[in-house]
Amino acid sequence: MQREFDINTELRELEEDKVFDECGVVGVYAPGKEDIARAVYFGLHSLQHRGQESAGIASNKGGKIQYYKEMGLVQEVFNDGIIGRLQGDISIGHVRYSTSGESHAVNAMPLVVYHKGGSLALAHNGNLVNAELLREEMQDRGVIFQTSIDSEVIAALIARFIRENTIEESIVKTLELVEGAYALVITSGNKLIGVRDPRGIRPLCIGRTKDGYVLSSESCIFPLLRATFVRDVEPGEMVIIEDHELKSKKYSKGVKKAICAFEYVYLARPDSDIDGRSVYMARSQAGRMLAKEHPVEADMVIAVPDSGTVAAIGYAEASGIPYGEGLIKNRYVGRTFIQPDQRMRELSVRLKLNVLKDNIKGKKIIMVDDSIVRGTTSGKIVKMLKEAGAAEVHVRVCSPPVIHPCHFGIDTPDPDKLVAANYSIDEIRKMIGADSLGYLSTEGLLESIGLGGDQVCAACFNGDYPMVLPEGEGKLNGMEKEKEAS
Repeated sequence: MQREFDINTELRELEEDKVFDECGVVGVYAPGKEDIARAVYFGLHSLQHRGQESAGIASNKGGKIQYYKEMGLVQEVFNDGIIGRLQGDISIGHVRYSTSGESHAVNAMPLVVYHKGGSLALAHNGNLVNAELLREEMQDRGVIFQTSIDSEVIAALIARFIRENTIEESIVKTLELVEGAYALVITSGNKLIGVRDPRGIRPLCIGRTKDGYVLSSESCIFPLLRATFVRDVEPGEMVIIEDHELKSKKYSKGVKKAICAFEYVYLARPDSDIDGRSVYMARSQAGRMLAKEHPVEADMVIAVPDSGTVAAIGYAEASGIPYGEGLIKNRYVGRTFIQPDQRMRELSVRLKLNVLKDNIKGKKIIMVDDSIVRGTTSGKIVKMLKEAGAAEVHVRVCSPPVIHPCHFGIDTPDPDKLVAANYSIDEIRKMIGADSLGYLSTEGLLESIGLGGDQVCAACFNGDYPMVLPEGEGKLNGMEKEKEAS
């Protein structure tokens, strides 16, 4: 039997050069305000770029939580009737791209957990590196899991500790056991809580409205929700919003900051600020650095839309070569299910991108993209440009070669599928059919981000992971043995 085929999935698989999506989280605290779930809905719309597989919203009214989540884009999952049923004073939301656990409705978030003292809802962006160890140890103790995602490990641990502790104490005890990257929004009782991992790998920020507060993966949602940016949640910080007040608790200190470089390269929207640095300015500067490191004579600079656009403009400004449009992106590819065939596979990139022939015919083109992972899409685009009459196509990439997998919430493939881990730059150039190929150096990228190289995680480029990946016995067993020994 032939499998059911989703054109969006096929496009995503064939466009793996740009699949770095992870998840987005939103939390809104506005007691007494009607239609709070709608604010979360609009917030999720603004974070749709962070995950297109599933969406969910949970609303808390007096400690009672109602929720709805399903596979699909935000506008496909929710309608007025569903949103109208999600009444509450606190609401959290999540958009997901699976990096841990299967792509299935059961793994959609927020997760809602019912425990002896009540209930809690949790949304998580990131990835735990010791989730499997903790899951196995908890299963040995009789804990039953309903999903295959690492986020349920966090929720189950909090529920375990909350029998004898406050929600804040339970979260801290949980975070002492988990390792990895996480930005969490949690609601329980009359509280909205935000947590950022000790290294700050995944972003989380705070906004203020006339009715309360907003927590978000990115600041780009604040204008839409009429919120004023307050600040970023600090690495190793928990913020608790209760009784219209925001309180802060530092649960981890002395850990070196390691903000994800790919937030600035690709993940975040260009109109967001992360840890005091404009994403737009970081990408523009990356393009300028790229022009300095890899100049070439050409007639026009074009971008692979949309992720390469800002860097392409920066490259054009620094090089003095005019910027123009060479590729038009179809932003309205729906979730149409059809039977797969070779013709559709070959047309997949053409369905998403079209060449402006009159703009590029006979010209030497510099094509700027954010990254290359497998190289499949880059080759297809270069071929399209040359078939449309481009005299030369010089590919410039505003990030270094991706040679190591990410373990912290970005879906990069195994090393054997990373083209730069297995081939030289000239071999890649030949594979994609480019006249020349240049990557931004790691030093150039870190300089463009502008936060200091010692505060950024660039492990997918240089293999310098900010933490040791765990092996063997997990922390939970070790904790239990310490208790028995004492």
